[in-house]
Amino acid sequence: MSTQIILPRIMQVGEGASQEISSVLASLDCQKPLIITDKVMVELGYVNRIKEVLSKQNISCDVFDDTVPEPTIGSIMAGVDKVRNGDYDAIIAVGGGSPIDSAKAIAILGKYGGSMRDYKFPRIVNELGLPIIAVPTTAGTGSEATKFTIITDEANDEKMLCVGLGFMPVAALVDFDLTLSLPPRITADTGIDALTHAMEAYVSKKANAYSDSQALAAMRLIGPNLRRAFHDGKDKQAREAMMLGSTLAGIGFSNASVALVHGMSRPIGAFFHVPHGLSNAMLLPSVTEFSIEGAPERYADCARAMGVADSQDNTQQANQKLLSELHALNDELKVPTPSQFGIDQDQFLSLLEEMATQALNSGSPGNNPRAPSKDEIIAIYKTLWN
Repeated sequence: MSTQIILPRIMQVGEGASQEISSVLASLDCQKPLIITDKVMVELGYVNRIKEVLSKQNISCDVFDDTVPEPTIGSIMAGVDKVRNGDYDAIIAVGGGSPIDSAKAIAILGKYGGSMRDYKFPRIVNELGLPIIAVPTTAGTGSEATKFTIITDEANDEKMLCVGLGFMPVAALVDFDLTLSLPPRITADTGIDALTHAMEAYVSKKANAYSDSQALAAMRLIGPNLRRAFHDGKDKQAREAMMLGSTLAGIGFSNASVALVHGMSRPIGAFFHVPHGLSNAMLLPSVTEFSIEGAPERYADCARAMGVADSQDNTQQANQKLLSELHALNDELKVPTPSQFGIDQDQFLSLLEEMATQALNSGSPGNNPRAPSKDEIIAIYKTLWN
């Protein structure tokens, strides 16, 4: 049985890749881009660096910098209006997952209209919006190489998963230079997000030979380097490994789908405004412990790829080492519990039914090697308070 693989048309990978944006635009025959980003990227000077590169080729561009963390329908509409009222022929998305996810939604809505809810899964969006050139500045979401975007509907605090070829960037410029100034907290949260992507791609029921190769390569890069990048943000070797690992993990899960961690993570983010990578990190040990019996050999492969088990360890030993590593990683990277993050326990418990329903409705838990019931999802949520 064959598998369809969807990738960006152009991938520029390595130190200084973001400086090649003019030639990438030229190869796409685009001359009037709109940069979509956030105010932090402007303040850090990343947007100006790109504008300077473009100006040398006499390419002018406008900037929309009002994207927000965990984008909502409301936060993207000004960008949609800007696209509808402009004559742009490309979008340059600069930032972490939130600006890139925002750009994906804006590229479709700006061209085709309608509301974001019209494009929610299970609809598959294969219409092509404005071409997106993604320039990631975190080693985490892999959004530069995925056919997904997540937009929150403020009306009911639902994180809507949107899927299809229309959300795949045309080009990805993967430049680890842009991650050297990331603070430790963002490095940790985005790094565990990338690790989660790689693990879930590998254990997903939709895994295939191609996605397996990308996911295993990602874990080999992320496993030994996440702590290094967290403790020393200027460690170029670790940053380069994390950046490439993040992109490979994105390719892996874009072609195999995520599973239970992501299904359960989105409602936590939507209801309690927990950054996506951080809610994944909170869940990864508990969900892995629940899921191992569904694919013990696969999880053992993860442990070996990450470098926490070796060929001398049997499956059970490797899986025990994997669980120990996930707990140790959260401890060392100072991942807070929901309580430490400031979530009210009574409110959390009162929303468990609704969160479990949203998790199941997302479809992601169905890809898990051990498919959970609603009650089992609720039980896992409760373990986060232990």
